[in-house]
Amino acid sequence: MSNSTLQPAALPLHRTVLSNGLVVLTTENSAADIVAARLFVRVGSRYEVPEQSGISHLLTSVLTKGTTHKSSMQIAEQIESVGASLGTDSSPDYCLLSLKTVSRDFADMLILAAELLRSPSFPESEVELEQRLTLQGIRSMQEQPFAVAQKQLRQAMYGDHPYALPGLGTEETVSKLSRADLLRYHQTHFRPDNLVISITGRITPDEAIALVSEAFGDWQPPTDDTGAPLPLLYPPTPSVLSNPHRVATVQETQQAIVMLGYLAPAVHVEDYMALKLISTYLGNGLSSRLFVELREKQGLAYEVSAYYPTRLDTSQFIAYMGTAPSNVAIALDGLHREVHRLAAEPLSEDELQSAKNKLLGQYALGKQTNAQIAQIYGWYETLGLGIDFDTQFQAAIAQITPDQAQAAAQRYFIEPYVSLVGPASAVG
Repeated sequence: MSNSTLQPAALPLHRTVLSNGLVVLTTENSAADIVAARLFVRVGSRYEVPEQSGISHLLTSVLTKGTTHKSSMQIAEQIESVGASLGTDSSPDYCLLSLKTVSRDFADMLILAAELLRSPSFPESEVELEQRLTLQGIRSMQEQPFAVAQKQLRQAMYGDHPYALPGLGTEETVSKLSRADLLRYHQTHFRPDNLVISITGRITPDEAIALVSEAFGDWQPPTDDTGAPLPLLYPPTPSVLSNPHRVATVQETQQAIVMLGYLAPAVHVEDYMALKLISTYLGNGLSSRLFVELREKQGLAYEVSAYYPTRLDTSQFIAYMGTAPSNVAIALDGLHREVHRLAAEPLSEDELQSAKNKLLGQYALGKQTNAQIAQIYGWYETLGLGIDFDTQFQAAIAQITPDQAQAAAQRYFIEPYVSLVGPASAVG
């Protein structure tokens, strides 16, 4: 076991690595009699093969539906009897089990979480039920213009890279997944040296580490014939190649969706900070550049925004608008103009400072509760950023200059991918 301690701005964060490779992050916060935990497994749709697209989502959906010792009903009754909350989720870069309870019940709930992660039974009936629900979700998204535009843009930008795969999977892949597939996927990726547990609340680091050791300490990674741990094996990840082009889907709706997409840096790349700031300036909220210029002044948009997901691999910077079909051409021109203005001329000091204030203010508001704190620190560790990234991020944002922001825009906002969804007269 190895230990290190960092003092962030508010609460001390303690990091421990157990002998089996499991990483434990603890943040003591006695403001409320609550303990929250986030248990991250470093596997998600980024690690899927195309023929099993959606397996991470299906696995997490069934994870709480039974273990080798407990039924779905027994699990639900144990959680509800103490008023706790427990849920699961999946994303491109990780799977997640979330837990929150009063401090006196945390030990029991953590043991339950360990049982769910270590020995899920994936009952056949539950797998089939979640498959049906997932297929309904996939079909529903095919009728939503924004979801269609987002999907076709993602596929155009990522090609053979697994980020092109939809998180829910496809009708074809999900319908073919079996209980045996889930068991193999679980056995391959759910292991202690691929797990990060982040705990925040009325609990000391020593108490938290002792509880995690009790629940997870005897869990060992799979080994070879010599007793050495088997390496974590992932399918090869193809490179993301730049090939900007236009894609369109005809859908007879009253609102058309216009999207621009630019390949953007992964979280470990230096320009990540500058583009996060630009995203805030361009498309975050009612005071954003896109909202003011394209909706307030020109009346083009029903909705307009920009976003830049944090990703382990190449990300995407997206600006989009929902508009009347008759406005598609002018909306596309307006989005393109506003994005490329950032490369053509630097932001003023006032514009940049306003964006910094908004971004850092929202960042601070996102770390108010124990659950939020556990989430953000565990997320950083899972992405390989380290326990000091919290303070690094805030300091780096504060130091960005107009010239640095413009230089980042010039590197990435060159030629966009374009995704359109709407009536044939607008996008055909």
